[in-house]
Amino acid sequence: MPPITSLSQLDLTKSYTYADYLTWQLTEWVELIKGKVRPMSPAPRVMHQRISSRLMGTIYAKLADRSCEVFHAPFDVRLTKTSANGDAQITTVVQPDICVVCDPQKLDEKGCVGTPDWIIEILSPGNLARDTKEKFDLYEENEVPEYWIVSPGEKSITVYVLHEGRYQVRGEFYTPGPVPVHTLPEVGIEWTEVFEGV
Repeated sequence: MPPITSLSQLDLTKSYTYADYLTWQLTEWVELIKGKVRPMSPAPRVMHQRISSRLMGTIYAKLADRSCEVFHAPFDVRLTKTSANGDAQITTVVQPDICVVCDPQKLDEKGCVGTPDWIIEILSPGNLARDTKEKFDLYEENEVPEYWIVSPGEKSITVYVLHEGRYQVRGEFYTPGPVPVHTLPEVGIEWTEVFEGV
């Protein structure tokens, strides 16, 4: 069987596993959501990249003395309840814009296996429904403790924190001032660090 090098070679109605995903040699980035292939948006726009770089740099600097690590896409996050699941049992692999992992046991040479402590998605015109509905539900179901949705257009950050298995809004930030990180209280982010001048 020839290697999979193009999305057109995949049957998007079929279900796949992480073991399948690892064999693909695609030039496009894809995610696997409950076994279904989801092509990612085209390359991010300049504002998206600026915001991503600022968040990444700020978080990286604030985590310098901690065991937590910050990663940015492309970075495979295999959402599974147990790391004992082999690649053939894992059916969800996402590429968050930014994620923070505090448990080094969840990291291997391929990325993160299990739930990150904090995920940030930056909205793009093509991923609005995916990040605000599909990934919201997915991250809630997989018990990601904190999820931020960043809107470049509105220059806003919406903070969701898991409480008794459901996300609750802990704040919507549109103007200069601190944006608290609930999972890592000592890592506060200033709104201006993200949006000033973009």
